[in-house]
Amino acid sequence: MEAILIGFMGSGKTTIGKLVAQHLNVPHVDLDDQITAAAGIPIKDIFAKHGEAYFRQLEHKLLLQQMAEHGILSTGGGTSAQPENMRVLKQTTVPVIFLEATAATILKRVCNDQGRPLVNQLDQTALIALKQSRQQAYQACADLTIATDQTAPDQIAQQILNYLRQAVD
Repeated sequence: MEAILIGFMGSGKTTIGKLVAQHLNVPHVDLDDQITAAAGIPIKDIFAKHGEAYFRQLEHKLLLQQMAEHGILSTGGGTSAQPENMRVLKQTTVPVIFLEATAATILKRVCNDQGRPLVNQLDQTALIALKQSRQQAYQACADLTIATDQTAPDQIAQQILNYLRQAVD
């Protein structure tokens, strides 16, 4: 991987990951898409049928596999908050970029997204609390943090590209 994007749901990981990958002419991999493909069912169904523990095991396995591949990896919102994933992300030489957004921005972006199991299960207060509980893990794993609230995805992608160029030099 050339870079790994982490952050809470709705922070822009997939949108920005695709842009960065296009600029670098490398594949973009969304870890949630990989999980869905491996399980053969949507994430909300994985949670419903098999539970979160099964989901997290599959997520960890696929994270390790994808880290060995070429491209830009967008992780799920809870990926870096899991202790085993956190260890892997902190130890990797691949740049880990934390895309951060305020609670208000997150709620605006995800409130009607039926494909996110936690959005369906939690009210706004609980969703904000979950975001806050993961904040320390995101910060601990990150080599770079970028706020996504007031900046266009193209500009954020350019910031990441600049960072990656500097990291190579």
